[in-house]
Amino acid sequence: MGGGSIFSMLYCRTERSETDKIFTNAFLSMLVIAAAFETAGIFFSGQVTHLLGADSSIFALSHDYLKTILLFSPAFLLSNLIVCFLRNDCAPKLAMLAVLSGSAANVVLDYVFIFPLGMGMKGAALATCIAPFVSLAIMSIHFFTGWNAFTLRPVLPSRRIIGGIISLGLHSFFTEVSGGLVIFAFNFVIYRLMGNTGIAAYGVIANIGIVFTSVFVGLASGVQPLMCRYHGRRDTTAIGYLMRLAVITSIIMAVLAYLLLFTHRALVVGVFNSSGDAEMRSIAENGLRIYFLYMPFMGVNAILSVYFSSEEKPHTAQVISLLRGALLVIPAVFLAYILRSIGLVWLAVPASELITTVTAVCIYCVMQRRKQEQGSALSFRLQEN
Repeated sequence: MGGGSIFSMLYCRTERSETDKIFTNAFLSMLVIAAAFETAGIFFSGQVTHLLGADSSIFALSHDYLKTILLFSPAFLLSNLIVCFLRNDCAPKLAMLAVLSGSAANVVLDYVFIFPLGMGMKGAALATCIAPFVSLAIMSIHFFTGWNAFTLRPVLPSRRIIGGIISLGLHSFFTEVSGGLVIFAFNFVIYRLMGNTGIAAYGVIANIGIVFTSVFVGLASGVQPLMCRYHGRRDTTAIGYLMRLAVITSIIMAVLAYLLLFTHRALVVGVFNSSGDAEMRSIAENGLRIYFLYMPFMGVNAILSVYFSSEEKPHTAQVISLLRGALLVIPAVFLAYILRSIGLVWLAVPASELITTVTAVCIYCVMQRRKQEQGSALSFRLQEN
């Protein structure tokens, strides 16, 4: 994400050699990270499986899956890297086709490897690992046709470029990592408040949450290349229009999604509750009603985070990601645990997203005011001259 952002900013105002340097340094950074995962897969996959909590009854299955995934980590990382650059290189449709094709291949091969071929967990892992190769094969069209504005170039790694890539990409990293930490915190607290029935209810909410969260993340990812490009052109009018359009779109989508869930929550929970557990149904329906109040705020936060990143304010984007991801949610969940209130547990995410929205909007307004003051001062100096 960081490399794609810098590439997009430089796309219209620099030489091709400079954009190639950005991609090459992003690629070299990816290789270093891939080497770490690869080493873990070859030498430490057993220890990692134990560390993640696998006991003797599931160790063999977990280890087979984890080791295979770690060994194929370079393919996953390269696929994600190319997708980000393709989106910023005016090829979003090809990037989307590649991702969808990889996902479809994963689903089909899961069935083939697990059932007809009887490969079990290794088959499931292998199907997952083939998916990025399918995506990469489709994305290679961009290079064979000569439409690409980036390619690998024999250059030495640049600390400055890699530092910029990391800085602009950290907000995405924080968002992804925080999601895992939040799930751990919710599982810990809900199990102690409601037992396994509560965990089952949270499983319903978490799975549905992934779907709707992906919608807003996708919207922000779609806006990111455009914002970076307009920033590179110094087109503040276009950025302002894009911001308004993205925010309004996210709010409309959030309201419609919440109304859909609110009016059909019994039907949604019923899909996951084949046993007809009345207690689980009650907990999950109440949770859906409260938990998904976060959606309007999350959409705004995701877009503002991308905006700050595209304006080369990476620290602000990182703060927004950390606030909405872990710094507010996890303390709120444990406070609800202390107060022994499952209602407050469900409210932790909406409250955190709301506080983050207020913070982000205030920062945005201050930035806009400073820009206006700087513009007025510049106009005044020009008039004097």
